[in-house]
Amino acid sequence: MNDSNAPKTSISLFESLIPVVFLILLLAFNVYVFGDNALSGSNQFALLLAGGVAALMGLREKVTLKTMIKTVAGNIESTSGAILILLFVGALSGTWLISGIIPAMIYYGLEILSPSIFLPATVVICSIISLATGSSWTTSATVGIALIAIGNSLGFNLGMVAGAVLSGAYFGDKLSPMSDTTNLAPAMAGTDLFTHIRYMLYTTIPSVVLAIIIFTILGFGQSAEGVVDTSVMQSAITESFNINGWLFIVPVVVITLIVRKTEPLVALFIGTLLAAVFALIFQPGIVVSVGEGEKLDFPTAYKGLMNAITVPSSVATTNADLADLFSSKGMSGMLNTIWLILCAMTFGGFMEAIGALHKISEALLKAAKGVFGLFASTVASCLTLNITASDQYLAIVVPGKMFKQAYKEKGLAPENLSRTLEDSGTVTSVLVPWNTCGAYQSNVLGVDVLTYLPYALFNYISPFMTLLFAALSIKIKTLTEK
Repeated sequence: MNDSNAPKTSISLFESLIPVVFLILLLAFNVYVFGDNALSGSNQFALLLAGGVAALMGLREKVTLKTMIKTVAGNIESTSGAILILLFVGALSGTWLISGIIPAMIYYGLEILSPSIFLPATVVICSIISLATGSSWTTSATVGIALIAIGNSLGFNLGMVAGAVLSGAYFGDKLSPMSDTTNLAPAMAGTDLFTHIRYMLYTTIPSVVLAIIIFTILGFGQSAEGVVDTSVMQSAITESFNINGWLFIVPVVVITLIVRKTEPLVALFIGTLLAAVFALIFQPGIVVSVGEGEKLDFPTAYKGLMNAITVPSSVATTNADLADLFSSKGMSGMLNTIWLILCAMTFGGFMEAIGALHKISEALLKAAKGVFGLFASTVASCLTLNITASDQYLAIVVPGKMFKQAYKEKGLAPENLSRTLEDSGTVTSVLVPWNTCGAYQSNVLGVDVLTYLPYALFNYISPFMTLLFAALSIKIKTLTEK
């Protein structure tokens, strides 16, 4: 294997792994010390510290600091498009909230509940809401809690209900353009957001369909009694928002633009502006409230829309369970993820400049026998990071940087890597009790990880599905096809 672009250093494989091991140990300690707040800064700085270790090794290898900084700058420049998309995703989430689009999806989603199809319907409802919000955490903390309560009153196994909630929540989280992990994976792999989403459909749709079929079968064995009452939650929604079918014009337009392969920034920008117009038409009272005014004049409307787009905003509700769903962080809510990307690119840049990433990729290619071996190594690395680093973001970032060159040298398009990172990094985080996702979800839903583990069907079907596609060479895009 000859790579003319690889740095000419004498660094060994053992030495190349030192910054990686240092990073993993530091991340694990961060989770121990900070818990769920590790992403608020300590993990980002851990990446910089690990980059510093790599830089010291580079200086010993006679790599100049100027060369290393130049490589870091190139890495950061390559993610500029992803960072802009993240900011527009934050803007979109704000206008979709105050226009009533997200509440409308929740309202109509709750109408499909029925005891006979409760489990599969739970998957569908949580999928819709997670797609709309881009957050599995928000979905489980709001509608998920309500569905757990409904399932308990109907006599369902709570492990099954929690598994159905998480299956739907992570399906939507994985495919939503508003999800931070959905933006992070293509940024690490070197592809664009909508190409990544379209390519994920090949493995994600069969995975969720299989999960829904199994949940339907499981539902037949449950002795559910009673009537599903969602009227309280639906009434709370209609008290705060004007709910109607016209609101779905906006998501239909955005989906159409995506299907027609419109540039992601253009599609998100149009979706944001169109939702802002719909907010003025259908939810003027909410625009006034968010704009902190007394009537809908131009300054108040402008302030209300700008607040929704840029900073955290919320809509008052009489139902405390809906408070999280009726809030948005706007563009500012994406800054933690952007911070993580910048620090990851810094770490990756130093590792690349000293030749460590090339050495690790070389070893992985030798160990991986063929394309399937490379996919299997990626899946194993993501699972290992979820277990050791206890954070789904790092389970995407670290393998993404390590395997990017390896996929390229195998002649594989970058969306193969981004899809595998999501199929194995994003969805399996909730299966680890000490992972931030596992700890959060079990605490919010009130169901222990080991109790819902057998029923989080989508979450462990996904990595097997991506390996099946690799083994059978189904939809494995090569660089020559692009």
